[in-house]
Amino acid sequence: MDIKQTPQSPLSSASTGRSMARASLLDARLLRPAVAGSLLRLAPQAQWKNPVMFVVYLGSMFTTVLLGLALAGHADAPPAFVALVAVTLWLTVLFANFAEALAEGRSRAQAASLRAAKKNVAAKKLRAPRRDAGVELVASTDLRKGDVVLVEAGDTLPGDGEVIDGIASVDESAITGESAPVIRESGGDFSSVTGGTRVLSDWLVVRITTQPGEAFLDRMIAMVEGASRKKTPNEIALTVFLVALTIVFLLACVTLYPFSVYAATASGGSPVSLTVLVALLVCLIPTTIGGLLSAIGVAGMGRLLRANVIATSGRAIEAAGDVDVLLLDKTGTITLGNRQATRFVPAPGVEEGALASAAQLASLADETPEGRSIVVLAKQRFNLRERTVGELKGEFVPFSAQTRMSGVDTGGQRIRKGAADAVRRFVEAQGGAFPEAVSAAVDAVARSGATPLVVVENTRVLGVVELKDIVKGGIRERFAELRRMGIRTVMVTGDNRLTAAAIAAEAGVDDFLAEATPEAKLTLIRREQAAGRLVAMTGDGTNDAPALAQADVAVAMNSGTQAAKEAGNMVDLDSNPTKLIEIVAIGKEMLMTRGALTTFSIANDVAKYFAILPAAFVATYPQLGALNLMHLASPQSAILSAVIFNALIIVALIPLALRGVRYRPDTAEKLLRRNLLVYGLGGLLTPFAGIKLIDLALVALGVA
Repeated sequence: MDIKQTPQSPLSSASTGRSMARASLLDARLLRPAVAGSLLRLAPQAQWKNPVMFVVYLGSMFTTVLLGLALAGHADAPPAFVALVAVTLWLTVLFANFAEALAEGRSRAQAASLRAAKKNVAAKKLRAPRRDAGVELVASTDLRKGDVVLVEAGDTLPGDGEVIDGIASVDESAITGESAPVIRESGGDFSSVTGGTRVLSDWLVVRITTQPGEAFLDRMIAMVEGASRKKTPNEIALTVFLVALTIVFLLACVTLYPFSVYAATASGGSPVSLTVLVALLVCLIPTTIGGLLSAIGVAGMGRLLRANVIATSGRAIEAAGDVDVLLLDKTGTITLGNRQATRFVPAPGVEEGALASAAQLASLADETPEGRSIVVLAKQRFNLRERTVGELKGEFVPFSAQTRMSGVDTGGQRIRKGAADAVRRFVEAQGGAFPEAVSAAVDAVARSGATPLVVVENTRVLGVVELKDIVKGGIRERFAELRRMGIRTVMVTGDNRLTAAAIAAEAGVDDFLAEATPEAKLTLIRREQAAGRLVAMTGDGTNDAPALAQADVAVAMNSGTQAAKEAGNMVDLDSNPTKLIEIVAIGKEMLMTRGALTTFSIANDVAKYFAILPAAFVATYPQLGALNLMHLASPQSAILSAVIFNALIIVALIPLALRGVRYRPDTAEKLLRRNLLVYGLGGLLTPFAGIKLIDLALVALGVA
């Protein structure tokens, strides 16, 4: 049994995987496996998965048989011509295979950084779910769901799990690529840990939540590598459409042969050859999009992974491109997340300095960003320094969900700070009164978009501390972009309606849900879906799981709970709530790429009609020579030029299929008009120039 404790190796392997993921298309590390993969895909069982290219595959085999007959002296076309057509058709199949293999190779390189973290490490399995229980050293592959392990400083986490005891700093760079460690602890929304990450300090007791081979990374790696990628509904619909077109052209070409024999007999000419009919069929069916369709889907998942987001299905990416409503948390998404004290609003008859002094005393032992900002503001405004709860012989009163207040008891004084309604109950319980002027100040602060924090000493209300949630720079412009895309944004927050309305107005969102509860989020999503809209949202807590499960696009934070990650259909390894906006753009890029290349593929068939139809039937109907608009040198040159162009255009479009059509926020009408102009008109004109250039090259080489 090979058990290794190698915390450094995943990082170096991850770096290799990421460098390959960003490598050029001409990088030998990607090209060599792609070339080998394109040859392996020549097996019939692999070709059958792509119906359009399977027809080309059968045509390649048929022309190869015709070549054998031609060499034996039984041919209806010159052997050299048949050989060139057969070789070109085989190249067409190989180029389509190459596109898919290259896309999967890039995704495989991206997944290498994730796979590198999957090491068979030594696990300290506990005999009971507590740190002081006996430890048994086992291989991580021997762990089962429900097992409890101890992970100490320097240890690598042996599998996915939930922290049930302890708090520790964890290095997740092998998974996320971020060098800054994160805190993982029990009992909160940051209790989920991923196998392959490393504990830097302290210790954790972790309950394993997956069976071997079924861990989060195992499932995601298989998805990224294409091993279990299922076609999306739009992709299936497009495939059915392409198959229908292929069947129509196949029937047309099959019926053309007896018609050609009859016409040639009547006119004394020669019928069209079987080689030409196969070439005609391959040029008429949508081989361009047929050869690139699978690569587009694989590349879409790859682009999402480059954004450090893993999707559990292609359907989720596709749905992201069609999203109508975005639900975004206020804290950390729209605002910076750490509220800062910005001013003191004293009650009537109270000096501002007295309010600042009491607020600072109540916050000296408060390690939250809000508490520290109150201490700093008091220092800056009134030079209140070098004070500690210990020196004042005070007792710190921590915040609790029941009291919704914190503070300090010192020298007979009971100083508290907290929400207005909580402080009101505290004062009235002691027989005091809550001043109307303070209530008005609370409302004014809330209407401005800030959070009011009331300070009280015994029964005397001293005033209000304003905590300002800072809206992120540029977020208003991003919401304006989403609005141009036809997407409605809804801010979700636990703040009261006044505060929520002010921040929503400042940020530029279209709507907001204040005092949000899990039930309220779920109701909102269902109401939007009942109206026929697709809804996307982010979440990280167990209380977000019901809404994530209901949403069409559900992005769970990697730092969140296991319940949230299992409920979502995407996981953001960076745990950045604003990533949802980027995910929508990637989804739209994938849809646009598929649509643009389909338009190009169908449009470029028009030029092939003018190239290959006159060449195929000019011997029977000389009048068709008038359709030779490109003035191609000869019928054989025209057919070869069309077939060669049909193969080369797949290679030329591989970079676009992998990179994707760039998305610019705009209305659907403008995007459609732009893409029709670029890819519709471009698909119509490009083959005329391309086929003519190939024809000139063939003539110059003496091939035709």
